[in-house]
Amino acid sequence: MKTFNRLKNQIVAFENLLLAVKKASKGKKYKNSVTEFWFQQERELLRLQRELSEGNWKPGAYQTFMVYDPKERMISAAPFRDRVVHHALCNVIEPIFERTFIFSSYANRKGKGTHSAIEEYQKYAREYPFVLKCDVRKFFPSLDHEILKQELARKIYCRFTQRLCHAIIDGSNPQTPVYDYFPGDDLFSPHARRRGLPIGNLTSQFWANVYLNRFDHFVKEQLKVPGYIRYVDDFVLFGESALQLRGWKREVERYLADLRLSLHPNKTHIHRTACGVPFLGFRTYPYRKVCLKAKVHRTRRHLRVKIRQLKRQEITPERMESTLNSWLGHVRFGQSQRLEYNTFWELKNQNVNVFKHPKGSWRIL
Repeated sequence: MKTFNRLKNQIVAFENLLLAVKKASKGKKYKNSVTEFWFQQERELLRLQRELSEGNWKPGAYQTFMVYDPKERMISAAPFRDRVVHHALCNVIEPIFERTFIFSSYANRKGKGTHSAIEEYQKYAREYPFVLKCDVRKFFPSLDHEILKQELARKIYCRFTQRLCHAIIDGSNPQTPVYDYFPGDDLFSPHARRRGLPIGNLTSQFWANVYLNRFDHFVKEQLKVPGYIRYVDDFVLFGESALQLRGWKREVERYLADLRLSLHPNKTHIHRTACGVPFLGFRTYPYRKVCLKAKVHRTRRHLRVKIRQLKRQEITPERMESTLNSWLGHVRFGQSQRLEYNTFWELKNQNVNVFKHPKGSWRIL
């Protein structure tokens, strides 16, 4: 296996840090932490470059908040200068791992995404009568630090880069406690091992793919599953019979236990593909797909909040347009004409002056 060394100069290069600032600022240009950094950008980058080069950089404190829709999760936001470091690191090491990922891994990769994953799902659903839908229980809080470091070391031999990765991993704030026992554990094993990565970090999203990369190869190359798709911790296996899928499920559970992960008992089921399966926000059939009702209700609640903010002039019409058209781009992927029509008239009834542009987007006056 090819390993990579001497990556320090690429990571700390001023041009790489400048690119990292641009990426970390995307969609957040008007936040105070970003504008403060930009005000003294050159000085801040030179200081950051010096700290990284001398090995003195340490991650700052996270800001945490809870979200409860669709489920309770803790979101952690790193300081802006830390996010710059995350981008600078990923700019260099992501291409190294990207070439090792399988085609069927769709999360957090260029040219992939949820819509591509659903289209691939439909292709397999037309070929196979059964699908095993799996969900890893408490995925991000369960990621084992030692196993992740070992996976990174399989490709990254550069000591500087390893230390930087370890600093980010070890600097993770405490996540939701998960006390699962696996074969070979003693009474104290679940408490002695550090686990959990902040959901809000770019590195966490990328390292999730690194963590499960060998699992992906196991499914495709050892189990020889022809139809397999993974999006973060959600994945599906297609087969000719329920019996075949039950056998694969046992093998999957055995392999995930080596990674100190387990399947969610209430979200792992075998379905008939013809009946439609909830997958990445849509109920997906072999030849059609519709938005899940729960997701529609959540989005409508979110739109009502935005409407109130618009009327109180807390957000601009342009911001409201962006929210609407982003949502439209998602729901139009399914059979959603009636949903779009009903939402349009709901906005009209709320006295929001909205009209549909000939090119399809919505405009607000």
